[in-house]
This record gives sequence, C-alpha cells and structure tokens, in this order.
Amino acid sequence: MLPEIKLQGDVNVAALSPLVRGMLLSVAYADGEGGIGLTATGAMNRKFVNWAAVHFLWPGYTAEDLYSMNKVLNESDVPPLWVVRDMARHLKLLRRKKDVLLPTRRGREFLVNPQAFFDLIATEYLYSYIHDAEREQAVHARLRWWRMFLNLLNIKTREGCAPMDVLKILRPDLVPLTENEMTIEAWQLKSDLQYGVFRRLCWLGLLYEAREGLTLLQDGTFHKTPLWPACLQLESDTQSDIGVH
Repeated sequence: MLPEIKLQGDVNVAALSPLVRGMLLSVAYADGEGGIGLTATGAMNRKFVNWAAVHFLWPGYTAEDLYSMNKVLNESDVPPLWVVRDMARHLKLLRRKKDVLLPTRRGREFLVNPQAFFDLIATEYLYSYIHDAEREQAVHARLRWWRMFLNLLNIKTREGCAPMDVLKILRPDLVPLTENEMTIEAWQLKSDLQYGVFRRLCWLGLLYEAREGLTLLQDGTFHKTPLWPACLQLESDTQSDIGVH
C-alpha cells in the first residue's frame, strides 16, 4: 500500500515546492495575461518561457542556469515546464483554446487555495507521473518500492544523504568497490534513484539538494524540507535505522 500524502498544518507550499510554485505562477500568468500563448506546434511560446525562467526560481533551472546553456529559450529547453504543463492540464487547471492555454474555474480555485490541491498534486506526481525520459513500465514497477524508499530516506536524510549512500544500502555487495566502480556496476539502479526518486521528491518540495562547492557531475546531499513531516506520517518516524530486505 502506498504511503498516504496528507498535508497538515499551515505550511507555505508555494515557497517549498517548485512544482506547486510553477503551477501557481503559470495559472496566474494565464489568468492575468489572457492566456499562455502557444506556438504552431503547441509548445508554450518564448514570451512565457522567458518569463517562467525568471520567475519560477526552480533549483538547477534558474534563469542564470538556463541562459548559461542557451542564448534563446524554447519550452524544450526548460524540462520543469514540461511537468508543470502536463500536471496543470491533467488536473484541469488549464485548458487549451485554439492557440492559448486558459485557466479553468478549477484553476482559479487553485490560485485562491493551493494547499487544498497539494495532496492530489503530490500523489499524482510522486506515484503516477511519467517523465519524458521514463517508461510507463518503470514508473508502475516502482510503486511497490515507494514505502521502502520513503521510510529509508525518512531516516537517512535526517543528517543528509546522497544517492550513493542509498545505493550501498540496497546493494551491500557494492560496498568494497570505488564510487566509480559502483556507478558502472549499478548504473541503472543509481539512475532510477536519482531521477525516479530523488528528483521527484525535490521537484515536489519534500527534499532539497545541498550543492554548494560541487561540480555539475557531482551528487549533492539531500535533506528534508518542512513539507516532508507536514504531509507524510511513516512507520520510521520513531525508528533510528531501517533494514532493507
């Protein structure tokens, strides 16, 4: 059974969750600007993409980050926009009318009270959403492991945790190897942890990655945000360690 996500208490979800903040800003923009313009291929137009790059404040995808790699930004250059758009349309917060995305009545309700939508957004994104580079089969297969992942990270992120730390717990046979050897030996598992677990939790706002002083290719250390205890109650809350079987 999947752990229930249920927000309790007065927590500023827009400040803590890049995904919720991006969805709020997009719906608000559409409401205030007469819609989000679309290109002939149906992508969000450059005017909005440039605006979003500046205002989303998405970790790892700030305007400075994005413009360091691209002189001009299209929707395809900003991966978080794909998720924001997919989730806003899936939850019927935005609808397409000809060449624009417009806010729905539900979208305007979301603007007034985003906390009321958090449980639904979090559950859909964490457990069901299929990222562009993922396979549906992999997302479905991960469902049976989410309780274990969340309980494991609930304990290990108290002091900070890197993907390699989790990899060693899941594959103790790799411990004698060097970090590079472990990455090569368990490349698929590490990739699934980084993008299927850590990235989802960070984009949702339950974890944040400390990256000060690191290069682009180095893994950071992950810590819980106040959103984690506000929406998750897990068996490991009172445990000091966890076994993986």
